[in-house]
Amino acid sequence: MQHEKKNILTYEGLQKYEQELHELKVVKRQEVAQKIKEAREQGDLSENAEYDAAKDEQRDIEARIEELEKILKNAEVVVEDEVDLDKINIGCQVKILDVEMKEELEYKIVGSTEANSLKGKISNESPVGKALIGSKVGDTVEVETQAGIIKYKVLEIQRSN
Repeated sequence: MQHEKKNILTYEGLQKYEQELHELKVVKRQEVAQKIKEAREQGDLSENAEYDAAKDEQRDIEARIEELEKILKNAEVVVEDEVDLDKINIGCQVKILDVEMKEELEYKIVGSTEANSLKGKISNESPVGKALIGSKVGDTVEVETQAGIIKYKVLEIQRSN
């Protein structure tokens, strides 16, 4: 039996997924069922674009519900208040310095399902995240990227909440 991967989530991420799942199950399912019912009442389904669109939407909703249920079933929540601030771990907010570019960057380290680089959330499994995990303030880590090796100096570790 294959052991399913744990989805490491922050409490904020857990709440976001639970809310989305509730919204899909309670609101979106009803809406799409109503659209399908209305399209059926129009008669011939073979050339009914509204019916086809509603069925596609229903498939998408059910697929997302299944995906969210799988994420939540295997969720392991990081209690951010208990995160050890001596070293970088999931749930930390970190400030690092790109040594070459002299540029300060700030990231929140999260599990892979929550990662969103546009919002400054990087995965513990990403190259930068992997390199930073376990580092302490003052450490310099090297990250291998397509552009070569980038060095980051850890400036600050704090709770993200």
